[in-house]
Amino acid sequence: MTYKTIIGLEIHVELMTKHKIFCNCPNEFGGEANTHVCPVCLGLPGALPVLDKEALEYGIKAGIAFNGKISKLIKMDRKNYYYSDLTKGYQISQNDIPFCDGGYLEIELEDGTKKVNLERIHIEEDTGKQTHSEEGGTLLDFNRAGVPLIEVVTKPDMNSAEEARLFLDKLRTTLKYIGVSNVKMEEGSLRCDVNINVVNTETGTKSNIAEIKNLNSFKGVVKAIEFEEKRHIELLELGRNSERETRRWDETKGETIIMRKKGGASDYRFAEDGDIPPIKIADEWIEEIRNSLPELPHAKKERFINDYDLSDYDAGVLTQSKELSIFFEDTLKYIDDSKLVSNWIMGDVLRRLNDDEIEIEDSNLTPNALADLLVLIRDGKINNNTGKKVLKEMFDTEKSADTIVKEKGLIQISDEGALKEIIEKVLSENEQSIIDYKNGKDRAIGFLVGQIMKSSKGKANPQLVNKMLLELINER
Repeated sequence: MTYKTIIGLEIHVELMTKHKIFCNCPNEFGGEANTHVCPVCLGLPGALPVLDKEALEYGIKAGIAFNGKISKLIKMDRKNYYYSDLTKGYQISQNDIPFCDGGYLEIELEDGTKKVNLERIHIEEDTGKQTHSEEGGTLLDFNRAGVPLIEVVTKPDMNSAEEARLFLDKLRTTLKYIGVSNVKMEEGSLRCDVNINVVNTETGTKSNIAEIKNLNSFKGVVKAIEFEEKRHIELLELGRNSERETRRWDETKGETIIMRKKGGASDYRFAEDGDIPPIKIADEWIEEIRNSLPELPHAKKERFINDYDLSDYDAGVLTQSKELSIFFEDTLKYIDDSKLVSNWIMGDVLRRLNDDEIEIEDSNLTPNALADLLVLIRDGKINNNTGKKVLKEMFDTEKSADTIVKEKGLIQISDEGALKEIIEKVLSENEQSIIDYKNGKDRAIGFLVGQIMKSSKGKANPQLVNKMLLELINER
C-alpha cells in the first residue's frame, strides 16, 4: 500500500524587541533568574498590560514578508490554561482575529517550487521557564514570561520531513533578514510544533493527527516526523489507528512519547482580554512598515543571478544569510570579480566558518582583507594553494595578506629563468619519469609537477611550470 504524509507546522518565534510585550521589562536572554520581572509580566493583581508597539511592528513585518494580509483591527484574547510557569493562569494571545491572515512561503524542491500556505500569524506572550532538578524539585525563572512571540501556523501543505526542513530554513532565513528575531533555536527563539498524520492513497483511510510539541532543532523536527510517519503507517497496517494526542520527542530514545490527549480550542475557553482594548491599525503605518523592509532573500538571490552572473546554487548559498550576502557584495567593492569572490567565500571561507562553528559576522575576516588576498592571486603574485595557506593564517592571526606573504617570502616564482633552473634540476633527478611519460604514462607529469612545486616550496607558478615542463621534456 502507498501512503501520503500530511504535515502542518506551528512555529513560535521570539521577537527581538527592546521590551517585553506588555511591560517595560528588558527583553533579554539569560540573566540572573527572576531579575527581568515586574507586576505586569508576573500577572499580579491590579497590574495592567499595554501592548508594545515595537512588538506589533515586528509582527507586521513578518506578516508582510510572508505575503499575509494584515488586519486593520486586532484584539487580544485570554487563553485559559494552567502551567506553573504561567502565573496569571491564562496566556494573552489572539483567538479569532489574528493580526495576520493567510500568506505563504515558497520552497525549492528538486522538481520545482512548492508554495506552502499559511493559516495565520498571531502575536502572544511567552511563558516562564521550568528547570527540573535530579532531586525531583522544580525551579521557576520568569525572565522569559512576557517575551513577545509570533506563532506562524501553516496549512497542512507539506508531505515529507525534507519539505518541513526546507520550510523552516526559509522561514528562519527570512526572519533573520528582516531583523525581527535572532532565530536562535539553541536559545529557544525558534520552536516548532509538528502536526502529522498519513493517508492511505488507495483506500483513503487517514490516521488521526498527532502533535509533537516544542522541537528546538531542525534535526529533531526531521527525526520526529520520520518516526511518526512510520508509527502511523504501522498502526494502519495492523488495522488500528493512532490516537489524537500531543507527544514529545525524546532525543535519547529516538522516539516520540505521549504527553496528553490532544485538546481543541474549546478546551482553552478563549475570552477577549478586558484589560487591552481593540487596536486599529492605520493603512499608513502598514505601508510605512512595508517600505522599511529590506530586500528579501528570494529577491536578492534573483538579483545575484542577474547582476553577478552566478549559478542558481551559488546565489542560493551566498544569500543564505543576510550577513554573508552583504560580505560578498562588500568584497566586490574592492575587487571586481564576482566569480573569484564567490568561489573563495563558498569554498575556503565557509569551510573555515563551519569548522569554527561561527557566522561570518563573528569572524575577524573583513571584506577588504579578503579582497586584498584575492588581488594577490588574481595578479599572479601568489598561487591558489599559497592563497589557501595565507587565508588560514589571516583567520588565525588577523594579519593582512600582504604582511603574511612578505614575512614568509611567498611571492610566486614567475621568472622563467629561475623556473627553468628548478625544472632542469628535477628532471635530472627523475630520468625514469621522463622515460615513463614518453612511453605514454601521463601520470608521470603529475609526479614531476609535484616535485617541482616541492622544490620551489610551493611558490612556482603552476601554469608556467606545466607549460615549460612539457617543452623541456620534449627537447630531450
